[in-house]
Formats: sequence, C-alpha cells, structure tokens
Amino acid sequence: MSLAPSRRAAAALFGGLALSPFLGRISLGQRTLDVRGGGNFTPINVAVIPFAGDGGPAITGIIVNNFKRSVFLNPIDAGAAAGAVNPDAAPDFAAFKALNAQYVVAGRSGRGPDGRMKTEFRLWDVGAGNQAAGQQYVTDPNNSRRVAHIVSDAIFTKVTGEKGFFDTRIAFVDESGPRENRRKRLAIMDQDGANVRYLTRGEDLVVTPRFSPNSQELTYMSFGAEDPRVFLLNIDTGQREVVGNFPGMTFSPRYSPDGQRVVMSLEQNGVANLYSMDLRTRTTTRLTDSSAIDTSPSYSPDGSRIVFESDRGGTQQIYVMSASGGGGTRISFGDGRYSTPVWSPKGDYIAFTRQSNGKFGIGVMKPDGSGERILTEGFHNEGPTWAPNGLFVMFFRNGGGGPKLFMSDVFGRAEFPVPTPGFASDPSWSALLG
Repeated sequence: MSLAPSRRAAAALFGGLALSPFLGRISLGQRTLDVRGGGNFTPINVAVIPFAGDGGPAITGIIVNNFKRSVFLNPIDAGAAAGAVNPDAAPDFAAFKALNAQYVVAGRSGRGPDGRMKTEFRLWDVGAGNQAAGQQYVTDPNNSRRVAHIVSDAIFTKVTGEKGFFDTRIAFVDESGPRENRRKRLAIMDQDGANVRYLTRGEDLVVTPRFSPNSQELTYMSFGAEDPRVFLLNIDTGQREVVGNFPGMTFSPRYSPDGQRVVMSLEQNGVANLYSMDLRTRTTTRLTDSSAIDTSPSYSPDGSRIVFESDRGGTQQIYVMSASGGGGTRISFGDGRYSTPVWSPKGDYIAFTRQSNGKFGIGVMKPDGSGERILTEGFHNEGPTWAPNGLFVMFFRNGGGGPKLFMSDVFGRAEFPVPTPGFASDPSWSALLG
C-alpha cells in the first residue's frame, strides 16, 4: 500500500511506520452518525474486544479511554461475547446485536521477530454484517501509544464521517508554586495527558503558546528582563527567536493557516494594534489603526479573514476584518464582554470567552455572529482552542487553587477534565500528527 503524503510524514515520525490494509470486505455505505446535524443525536455503541497479544491490553485501554471522551462513540462491555471473538474472523453478529452493539472492534498487537510492534484491527458493522474497516501498523514499540490513537481516529472517522482528533498534542502553560509567585513553563503532551514534555525551565513568565500548522513550532509571549516579546520555538531543537524588533510590548501571537505569517498585537502608549509578519522576509504589515486595544487575532481557515477582540466600541467585543487589514465588522451583540476569539478549523464557528453577570462562559457563534450558544459557564473559564476536526473545544478554568484544562464538544453535551501534572492554562490544540 503506497503512503499518501500525510502518511509519509507519519512514517518519518514513527521511525519507519508501515501500513497495509487488513484484508476483508469493506462497507462503503453512508455515514452512520450525522454529527453536524445538531446536538440531538444518540452516541453509537461500539464493543471494543480486548486486543490479543502482549501489547493488546495497553492498546485496548487507550482506545476505550479515547472513546469514552469522544461524545459520539459509546464503548460498551461485550461481556461473554468477547471471549468468542477471533480477530481474524467475523464475530457472531447476532450476539452483539443482542447487546445493542452497532460496531465491533477486534485486533491484536505484539512484537514480531524483528522486535518491532505489529498492531492490526478490524471494525465490524453489526447491522450490515460485514467488515467496515481494517488496517495494520508496524512500528517501533515506543510508538505504540500513537498507534492506539491512530486506530481510534480511523474508527471515529469511519463511524462518524468526520476526522478524528486522538493523534494530536496539546501545548499549554504548566503552573506550579504559590499563587503569588507562580512558575510558568511551556509544556506539550498527548491529547489524553500522556507524554508530558517541558520546553522551558520557568526563568521567564510565558503565556499563550500557539502551534504552527505543521505542529513542529510554537509561538508564544514571554515576559523577561525587557519588554514582553513574541517568540518562535522549534519543538524538536529547542531553538527560539524573537518575532521582530518592535519598540513596545508584543503579545497574542498566532500563525496563519499556511504557516508563513504570524499575526500579533503591538502595544504602544496604551494603544494596541494588530500587525502581521512574513516569516520568510521578516517584513511587517500594520493591519489596524485605532486608538483602542485590538488583540487576540485568529485567521479563518482559508487565511482570508481575521477575527479579533477590540474595545473600540467602549467594551470588549468581537470583530472580523480582511486578513490584509482595514475596518472591522462587529459580530458579538450578546450581554457582556467578549474576548479570545478563535476560528474553527472547519470555518463554521468562532469560539470565544464571554464575561457576563460575574460569570465566564465558553461559547461558539457563526462567523456572522448568528447562532451564538454557551457551552459552559461558571467561575473564570477562558482561552478556547479547537480540536483539528472542529468538533471539540478545550479551555482552562480557574478554581481550587489554580487553573485546570477541560474540553467540551461543540454542542455542549459533555465536558471532561484534561489530565495534567499540576495546574495548567492557555491550551493550544495541534493538527493531526499523521
């Protein structure tokens, strides 16, 4: 099986990941679950049979945990029916139909003679009585967790018709120490909280990390001995550089969808305007020219527009303008102040923070400001970031001594804590790694 460009990139990351189809009759019917139809859906029941092989228990546990947090898929206990499943043969569809299972996942994972880990799975459609998907992966055993996430994504996509989000990373600010003297370090981890890695040591205060489109770099704001500055950081090499040499404070950076530009705020004399920098030529372009505070810019997925917050009308509100700059159109008109807007990767929604009546809510609205809905509201929720499939929003919430990360689906049906080593804020969700 030839590798598509994205899979070739994944193979390089895996140190030689081989993929091939797990042969069987594949169902190519319509998607089972219309997740875009609104919040009135019933999750799909998926029976996950424990994978065979010495690596099977770990793979199974990760897949089940992913599905529990997926909102759209419901992993169910297969009970006695699980013991009769052969990963190489069709299951007893009648037995699983009696359990109200709509799909069955089976597979195996273990080391081969060459020491590499081979993982294979089959997804069976109980109603159709055939195989819906199948794949096998060969990789270094150290990458077995990624394989489990890739399997989870393949199943999620086949069942829902939408891209997955499990094989991703989260950049965030790790916070430790007393509240009045917090140590803040840049960190990254898998979306389920595993494989935490610290990128800075905490000498300087850091905030608002943002992934580049290829997930190999971060841009963030650092408070050092001089004025706060926007930096670029290569995750693999640790090399960092200042974005521009501006005579003031720069903050709220974010990459353009093509990764060629960074848009940010520049504060001078109590006024903040938006600027973009071409990372190839280092030329800068001023995008706004107001006597207000314009900040928190975010590009639309096609790069043609920018959403941002501004107090130019007297209170913090959300505006949309052309990516080349100029006047902005206000789109937020609800009760309260709006901030931290970020465009969905799908382009269909803009997530935001709303402060109203002493509460902080995380919500979404369409790019024209219509269809506003609050996903969660309470004490100091802030800083939404989108999953790459546009179906989930992650944010941080202060409480219990410090901030913690949470995620919600775009319909607000379910909310889950995101595990971190300690207090955490300012999450940024990467693109799919594969």
